[in-house]
Amino acid sequence: MATKVVVGLPDGTEYDVRIGAGLLDKLGESLVAAGIIASGTRMLVITDTNVGPLYLARAKASLAAVGARVSEITVPAGEETKSVEVANEIWEAMARLSLGRDCVVVALGGGVVGDLAGFVAATYMRGVPVVQVPTTLLAMVDSSVGGKTAVNLPEGKNLVGAFHQPAYVCADTDTLASLDEREWKCGCGEIAKCATIDGDDFFFWLSGEAAALAQRDADVVVEAIARCVVFKANVVAQDVTERAGVRECLNYGHTLGHAIEAEAGFGTFSHGAAVAEGMRFAAQLARELVGASDDFTEAQGQLLDDLGLYPLAWQAPADDLLAAMKRDKKTRGGVVRFVLASDVGAWQTVSVDDETILRHLGQWRASKGA
Repeated sequence: MATKVVVGLPDGTEYDVRIGAGLLDKLGESLVAAGIIASGTRMLVITDTNVGPLYLARAKASLAAVGARVSEITVPAGEETKSVEVANEIWEAMARLSLGRDCVVVALGGGVVGDLAGFVAATYMRGVPVVQVPTTLLAMVDSSVGGKTAVNLPEGKNLVGAFHQPAYVCADTDTLASLDEREWKCGCGEIAKCATIDGDDFFFWLSGEAAALAQRDADVVVEAIARCVVFKANVVAQDVTERAGVRECLNYGHTLGHAIEAEAGFGTFSHGAAVAEGMRFAAQLARELVGASDDFTEAQGQLLDDLGLYPLAWQAPADDLLAAMKRDKKTRGGVVRFVLASDVGAWQTVSVDDETILRHLGQWRASKGA
């Protein structure tokens, strides 16, 4: 039986997130039941070269079975696809297909496809509905929920984007069987982030179930996804467009994490692995700046270790990493701002001067043997 989480927004709109096994083959009837599509609805499924061969035919068959008129676009797999150039190719293809404002875009894939398809849907004809069908653990717990869509620039990750909430999210956990260990751990990094920022109940539950999650226990996986979605839904309801400051908590670990991804080259490390490294760095900063205890730092580090997210055997010049951090969206007036946790569930956004960052980066590099 599927788990349902309802994401409610301040304007009164809401959408369902369904989590469970076997949901992909019921996608069409679920969308009809939700009033999102009807017989004759034009639909565009956007997927990539990894996911398409596995799940595209099933998704299309489910949609066609309820009378939808389905087109498809398959993009190359990989972070490089999340670009303005690829988005433009999709916009032009949609126009050639004569898709109107009553069409529905379906994002079938991981975070790259979800972000790209969401951004295309947010901007084509000033916005058409998007249905998120995440097929990775990372996408299920993070990018498919909350309405953040974006593409990358050479200068940094997610620098061009829009807020565009999905009409529906279908998280079929059967699709996770195709994930390799790298992608599994990638999702675990975001789960650890959510648990650390959310509070004791989630954090200590995850600490106790880390081994089971790492071993992909079905019940634990569904519970972890649902807990992340509930956490994120609560945050998004308070701060839909990241203007009130509440939603910034979702960037915990991302300031150094995004810098690592950019400096190492997108795709060198998984997003979750980079975020886990960013969480470790943030915890060290937090000891100095917001009074985080050794117990908190050690507990977070142990959780990451138990999930198989060990410190990265990589480093880069501190000046280069600082420059990458200054391109972070939280930076204001050239000052880098970190989400720092003083304890589980206790966070704040802190402006940190360059000297302090460089000093801590030096210590971080020294720990790598630099």
